[in-house]
Amino acid sequence: FFAIEREKESFSKSFITGWIFGVTFFTGTCWWLTFAPINYGGVPTILAYILLLGATSVVGLYPALFGGLFSLILKRFGTWGILSAPFLWTAIEFLRFWTTGNNWNSIAYSQAFNPIYLSFASFGGIYLVGFLVVLFSAAFSNELIRKYSGQKISHPAWLISLSVAFLPVYYFAFIQNYSPKSNKFDTNVIAIQPNVPMSNIKYDEWKKLRERHVQLAERELEKLKDNPQPKIVIFPESPMNFGWTQDRDFQEFLGEFTKRNNVQVLFNASEPSANQNYYNSAVLVNEQGRKIAQYDKIHLVPFGEYVPLPEPLASLMPTMVGNFEIGKEFDIVPLGDVKAGIMICFESHFPTLSRQFVLNGADVLVEMTNDGYLGPTPILRQHLASAVFRAVETNRPVLRVTNVGITGYINERGEVIEPSQAYTEDSRIWSISKSDGSQTNYVKYGDWFAWLCSIVSLGLLLFGFWKKKAETRL
Repeated sequence: FFAIEREKESFSKSFITGWIFGVTFFTGTCWWLTFAPINYGGVPTILAYILLLGATSVVGLYPALFGGLFSLILKRFGTWGILSAPFLWTAIEFLRFWTTGNNWNSIAYSQAFNPIYLSFASFGGIYLVGFLVVLFSAAFSNELIRKYSGQKISHPAWLISLSVAFLPVYYFAFIQNYSPKSNKFDTNVIAIQPNVPMSNIKYDEWKKLRERHVQLAERELEKLKDNPQPKIVIFPESPMNFGWTQDRDFQEFLGEFTKRNNVQVLFNASEPSANQNYYNSAVLVNEQGRKIAQYDKIHLVPFGEYVPLPEPLASLMPTMVGNFEIGKEFDIVPLGDVKAGIMICFESHFPTLSRQFVLNGADVLVEMTNDGYLGPTPILRQHLASAVFRAVETNRPVLRVTNVGITGYINERGEVIEPSQAYTEDSRIWSISKSDGSQTNYVKYGDWFAWLCSIVSLGLLLFGFWKKKAETRL
């Protein structure tokens, strides 16, 4: 903000300043994208980082756009125009989501483990939380600019008043929207973190790993042998590449396990579609070894699970994992008497998905993911931060079941309970219950705050141009 204010007389210089910031930020926080191509794709390290820089140079255009537009507002409204920053920043993050389908590392996620900021997510989602972060940064920058410009430092009363003005929102978000659960639990969940290696799994080793899933589950089931409540075992997304419909051997293997232990199993599988393709699916098998529910992944990983290009270009481009068909239904999966919305892999990054699940009656959210291809890098904590926001936005717990970590139960306040260590074999037992059906402001109204910021930003820009045109006529 300080740098753009220094360059506010030049749109192009402010644009480039924002672009340099954006490229630096996204490269510095997403360098882990090079891990899979280097370690599993055989891509030379230098080429992997060149490709990364190409991608971050494109995404960096959004902070660049912010820089250019912000300079126009500063030029028209003076130093106090810096307080337009949170509105404009939020609007452009919203624009990034709708034009790229992705908002990874939006500034709000920096507050995933800060309960005060995080609580606002139930009221306005990541956009309100990000707005507050940028607001106080802008306020500080304003005082810094005034000091270096030789102006009198403003009285802090306005900032205090602004903070007090948000207290009703804080009350509504943190207290009124939080509905504590009763002590009556309906279902026991056993989460398995198998730590399956990412490559070079021979068939004999694959069978041993499959058996190890069952052994870990039975170890936990032994602790629940006197518990009459329904029991659900959840396997994560992993390189095991389970299938159900077309794999008779796996049907027999899993069916024998479910019958022997009187347990249901939720697992990730490749399931055939009507178009002779495959879905990346979550499949639930009951105590009799029969499939009773399936959710097909809606948000596939671009260039990992599908190619977001029209034919014939799409057929010419390779993908890292496979070329899956996009799911279309927001199917709810029954876990005993509890209804669950399933998020596969980076679907936990999409608040629109978890919101729709809750609108459809979900009592809990389940994330099944595998970040192992990206190594022991910041992706593990960044991905966890997304799941934390989904819990607070919806006032629903998130059962996070991963292959290599971080597995954990995330409660409605965003607290991660008993997180697992990364790259270790582990398991957890959780008890879940039906929700009271209440919906947060975010679930009811979605991205209303982002739309508000977009309208305000557009109004400021139009007013600035109108004012300039009026002055030119005079």
